[in-house]
Amino acid sequence: MTRFPRGFLWGVATAAYQIEGSTTAEGRTPSIWDAFGEQPGRIAGGDTGEPGTDHYRRMPEDVELLSTLGVEAYRFSIAWPRVRPDGGPVNRAGLDFYERLVDTLLGAGITPWPTLYHWDLPQRLEDDGGWAARETAYRFAEYADAVLERLGDRVGTWTTLNEPWCSAFLGYGSGRHAPGRTEPSSAVAAAHHLLLAHGLGLEVIRRHTRDARAGVTLNLFPVGAADPADPADVEAVRRIDGLQNRFFLDPLLRGEYPADLLADLEPYGLSGVIRPGDLTSISAPIDLLGINYYRDLNVSAVPDEKSGLPSEWVGAEHVGFPERGLPKTASGWDINAGALTGLLVDIHERYGPIPLYITENGVAFGDARGEDGLVEDTDRIAFIDQHLRAAHAAVEKGVDLRGYFYWSAMDNFEWAEGYAKRFGLVHVDFATQRRTPKASASWYSRVIADNGLRENDD
Repeated sequence: MTRFPRGFLWGVATAAYQIEGSTTAEGRTPSIWDAFGEQPGRIAGGDTGEPGTDHYRRMPEDVELLSTLGVEAYRFSIAWPRVRPDGGPVNRAGLDFYERLVDTLLGAGITPWPTLYHWDLPQRLEDDGGWAARETAYRFAEYADAVLERLGDRVGTWTTLNEPWCSAFLGYGSGRHAPGRTEPSSAVAAAHHLLLAHGLGLEVIRRHTRDARAGVTLNLFPVGAADPADPADVEAVRRIDGLQNRFFLDPLLRGEYPADLLADLEPYGLSGVIRPGDLTSISAPIDLLGINYYRDLNVSAVPDEKSGLPSEWVGAEHVGFPERGLPKTASGWDINAGALTGLLVDIHERYGPIPLYITENGVAFGDARGEDGLVEDTDRIAFIDQHLRAAHAAVEKGVDLRGYFYWSAMDNFEWAEGYAKRFGLVHVDFATQRRTPKASASWYSRVIADNGLRENDD
């Protein structure tokens, strides 16, 4: 048996726009993803977040399902457009829903683990400049204040942001995510303003709560050279690692942007959006760092068919990502579980022994249903098993890893992929909203009960 440390936290994760539906209920106003979905061709199948998995109306049923699976913690996000519609006055009905959710979780013995921002910026704020505008960070602090005022007395762990890299560089660089802008300088400004929002949000959390833990969640990709002996490939790695990882880790944990990154992004105005005091706020001590891990990146200086503008790789649009012949997920991502060990060890050694949590790790596969309606997703079981063993290897090397959240609890709206990609432990029939746990759900329940992995059990 491969056992994790005593007290290791086992959970599942979701996000508001992906599961809640009810996008116009009880005062909620449009987010950037609602507006993005109205634009033809933006989202696969023309899908939108309505009805999602109808969680807004089915929340008690979903919490009961989580309890049945034995999960110890539930990572969810709070929808800004419900709490402060259009970024304006507080909407009591929106906060009422999250109060019911938190209380229902606590009643079921499940730890609530809310994220304040998981990509659903009120569209009205985007109309005013979005994350490229500094004012949006201050509006985020006002929103956070409303949430903490209501829920701060019963939530023990808070996350400010989820994956600011995606919000900034996919949203404002390549335009593949909402709001769909292709403005490299705006992407760089958005990344800094998101970090500033984290710092301001952290101040709000500290002001409202004495004992709660707080942190931020980043999607971090190990970056390797296609040819480590080729200086051009090594230089491409430096640039991509800077944009993907060090852009966020260094300000948060060292209080500064890397000098090489500042030089790379000088043409795009990074130094011009940094004001006195910003980095002090951004680097205020956090209690934990959430890591979302899905894949690693293999980088070459030789461009490929995906190179060029518009690109999320601001200043490095020329790089390529050559194939390695590795197995792939339904999303087209390489499966390389072993790289997770190196990532966790690298963070531990480079930035010090900060408590780490894997806040997302998951996979989409075909998930064919049998004649009995069940999904025997042995490929997903194997994926989770491999990644948990890689995580455990990092623990054995001294990494302070304290928990794991599978993405996602149930099939849902997968952003630009619509409903085409299924990541859930629970199958959702989107026509009927019927929930059916997959084979992976039962397997994960046993992992939780065992606090570990049985040998030859994938």
